[in-house]
Amino acid sequence: MTDRYASFVQSAAGRALVKRLGLPDPPRLRRHHPGDPLLAGPALLGAATGGRLAEQIAEVLTTAGVELADPAATPQRYGALLFDATGITDSTELRQLYDFFHPQARAVLPSGRVIVLGTPPQECATPREATAQRALEGLVRSIGKEFGRGTTAQLVYVTRAGSAAADGLDLSAGTHRSLESTIRFLLSGRSAYVSGQVIRVGGGAASTPADWDRPLDGQVVLVTGAARGIGAALAKVLARDGAKVVALDIPAAGDALAAVANDIGGTAVQLDLTAPDAPTRLAEHLASRHGRVDVVVHNAGITRDKTLGRMDADRWDQVIDVNLSSQERINDMLLERELIPAGGRIISVSSIAGIAGNRGQTNYATSKAGVIGLVDSLAPALRERGISVNAVAPGFIETRLTARIPLVVREAGRRMNSLAQGGLPVDVAETIGWLAWPASGAVSGNVVRVCGQSLLGA
Repeated sequence: MTDRYASFVQSAAGRALVKRLGLPDPPRLRRHHPGDPLLAGPALLGAATGGRLAEQIAEVLTTAGVELADPAATPQRYGALLFDATGITDSTELRQLYDFFHPQARAVLPSGRVIVLGTPPQECATPREATAQRALEGLVRSIGKEFGRGTTAQLVYVTRAGSAAADGLDLSAGTHRSLESTIRFLLSGRSAYVSGQVIRVGGGAASTPADWDRPLDGQVVLVTGAARGIGAALAKVLARDGAKVVALDIPAAGDALAAVANDIGGTAVQLDLTAPDAPTRLAEHLASRHGRVDVVVHNAGITRDKTLGRMDADRWDQVIDVNLSSQERINDMLLERELIPAGGRIISVSSIAGIAGNRGQTNYATSKAGVIGLVDSLAPALRERGISVNAVAPGFIETRLTARIPLVVREAGRRMNSLAQGGLPVDVAETIGWLAWPASGAVSGNVVRVCGQSLLGA
């Protein structure tokens, strides 16, 4: 679907009109292409007094081929600003954030990146430290709305080594390995439509790939709802990253599903996930063909919209069953048969509707909020098995479904975010790809919004 307004804005006449009338100005976003450098310019790294992560961040940046700017050198334009805020233990020390970001607010290149790293408030030693660390969320979300020109801003809470050790995990050696996949994703064009997010990096095992352009080499990945839209983009991105993709959709979508599978060199499975025997049939297929499934991506979903007072019971039941209950049944079966090994990933597609609600979609919003509950409940339960569980929550994504929305509502959906445009299916796919990487084992229990920092929801 073409965003004609965004195309017009890129013209000389359009830019003049936007500037004169103060209209939304959608920037041209930097998206990922294999072989691209992570950044278009050097990164400036700062740290609060007593910060514990600056050395590890510098190591990640150096390993990734990012040029580190000298803070004492002549001011220049930066591809990214990164700040280790873990040393901030009192609200009076938040001034260090102002001192770092204020001089650089206009020095970030288009499609630049801002990353602040902190300590999870629940792990802080004192109430004052927890208060100061929670304050970082307001800073990051405001930067995401202020810096403009496609710049994104994220907060990454990184667990303390001592806290991880208490859970039988040790981050004291190799913290940079736990952080690396997240830093690489957030700096790259893969995260073009992700902004204003709070990401938690814990103590799971992370393995560095031999080739960061193929971080899923040898992984068996199941994608449900793969015949079109976000699912088809998912299959393509995951295959590009080296995965053996098992693409699944309903029999009615068989032709489109076969085309997707053939295009990426994957395999197609026609299966109605709501059928009583679907979990058993899927488990037997994966066991006989692959012996395991390293990553399960629950993308299949439907809408049956009506306001609650006008909604019949079938509309409610169908949406809950497809979008939520089928995920639970599939997870239960694959985990019971131990087909998801240690190091495995379960990734579900939620929605900002599950966070903010949506008029006329009580069934859909309920199911998508339930997906968030699934992540919250499964993540700690599966930690000992070394399996991570996360979700993405897309906002307005340009698909055939959003193309059917009435024009005025569609335009509002596109513009009501910090990037003033709709996202693309590939933006959701790239985010899921990052969560699927073996290198992302320390990322679990997260719900990451792919919404351009939507003005709706939290």
